[in-house]
Amino acid sequence: MIVHFIGAGPGSPDLITVRGLKLIQSCPVCLYAGSLVPPEMVAEVPEGARVVDTSSLNLDQIIAEFEMAHAQGKDVARVHSGDPSIYGAMAEQMRRLDALGIEYDVTPGVPAFAAAAAVLKKELTVPEICQTIILTRTSMKSSAMPEGEELSTLGKSGATLVIHLSIRNLKRIEEELSPLYGADCPVIIAYRVGWPDEQFLHGTLADIASKVADSGLTRSAMIFVGRGLSADGFRDSALYHKSHSHTLRSGSE
Repeated sequence: MIVHFIGAGPGSPDLITVRGLKLIQSCPVCLYAGSLVPPEMVAEVPEGARVVDTSSLNLDQIIAEFEMAHAQGKDVARVHSGDPSIYGAMAEQMRRLDALGIEYDVTPGVPAFAAAAAVLKKELTVPEICQTIILTRTSMKSSAMPEGEELSTLGKSGATLVIHLSIRNLKRIEEELSPLYGADCPVIIAYRVGWPDEQFLHGTLADIASKVADSGLTRSAMIFVGRGLSADGFRDSALYHKSHSHTLRSGSE
């Protein structure tokens, strides 16, 4: 018996990996985070499979499902949104499985920030504008941020920030980042990427809080902040420049 942690991608059923889908199709037990993973994502479980929405369960109850499947010799598809390595609460489950001696593996998924960039038709690493992306969040009801990972510290890099789990913290984000990025710095809110009701709000650090308040969005959104989001007139990358040489091509003047 094995527990398969599976990244389901951002929400669209056709953005799951082939490996992830095959595991869902083969496992007689499927646990999925229903608040973040649409039911369509697990629609192809085997006939008669036990399917459990874990959105109302605590950690002990989820582990109890693993233990029951283990006792019955049944593999489990544990389906998480996006890629489970990013704010997936996977580590605490794996720690419990280690203690119980239950085998598991991990199948990666399309992270929501990458899916958002694809819909927006944005390259997040623009030559000479931004070459760094920081995935982070702010402290709210969840665990505190480690020392040195505050927005006021991370923002000093000038990197494109992708801020998770913080849609209700926009005023603080504006206050901490405006001195570093400028009040006119572009901001994009990406809501439920890959779902039928996905939505994008465009603004700046100065006005995005009011736009979100008018929209009524309160959860399931990422916040993109950075000058690269509206970059134009940037230089072409060296990769395809005619004078650039590498092992597969000789450059020419």
